[in-house]
Amino acid sequence: MRISSSQYHNTMISALQLANDGVNQAMQQLATGQRILKPSDDPIGTLRLSRLSREESALAQYRDNIGALQSRLSNSEATLDSMKGDLQSLRDLLVWAADGGNTPSDLNAMSGSLQTLQESLLYLANTKNAEGRYLFSGTASDQPTVVVTAGPPATYTAGGNTETQPVAVADSTNVPANVSLQEMAPFLQQLSTLTAQLASPTVTASGVQPAVQSMIDSLDQTLGAVASKIGQLGGRQNVINTLDGNQASVSLSNQQSALKIGKTDYAEAATRLDSFTLALKATQSAYAKVSELSLFDVIR
Repeated sequence: MRISSSQYHNTMISALQLANDGVNQAMQQLATGQRILKPSDDPIGTLRLSRLSREESALAQYRDNIGALQSRLSNSEATLDSMKGDLQSLRDLLVWAADGGNTPSDLNAMSGSLQTLQESLLYLANTKNAEGRYLFSGTASDQPTVVVTAGPPATYTAGGNTETQPVAVADSTNVPANVSLQEMAPFLQQLSTLTAQLASPTVTASGVQPAVQSMIDSLDQTLGAVASKIGQLGGRQNVINTLDGNQASVSLSNQQSALKIGKTDYAEAATRLDSFTLALKATQSAYAKVSELSLFDVIR
């Protein structure tokens, strides 16, 4: 069987190309530390890396959401804790106001303290976040939680709504980012009315006592509601902290798996580089020698 000159050259060029590609691939793998440089290097490994990459992107988004949610919940909890402190101070003052031995001047003096606490509670109820959104207005966070209409007498009405703002923190898992304070409007209205009664020059201990006792009853209910919301916020923070820890572990496992799948085995790659380099040199040498031959060399 005769082998034409063109067939021989094509065969040698293919061998040179194969050896050269092998050298380049091994050098790239050693330089980058990446075993899979293109999908055809390892189709199954490429699919696994793609799946791990998608999962890592989702985990990163969830963890970003958890970080932002943690800040919102913590801010709300701190605000409600301050409100709880004001309500407890208010209760102490109301218990004093319920004493039948108070004189009109005593009760008039108490009205100033009540007014201060009332303003503080209103301020806390209408707290905004860093973006200027009201914390306790549900999904209508552009509206005040308690809307005040100037008087006299001033009126307090509930703003916003009671809907929750769900935040995705894991697959099929949402955690509400807010609690509402709709009950604060009736409470502040009642407190405003009592404050005005105590400020009256004709106020008497016996005459105001029923209103004071009613205010204490409302305060206890409100205090219980605020404490319950603080508990809800704390519980949610515990949940997302646990989720964040779990997701951190999964993320670390994914990174280790991706490294194992995609990293270069330096010893194996170095061996291949030596092998292909020797093959390339041998092929180049053989090609050069054979290329120098001519028909006259054969005849002689």
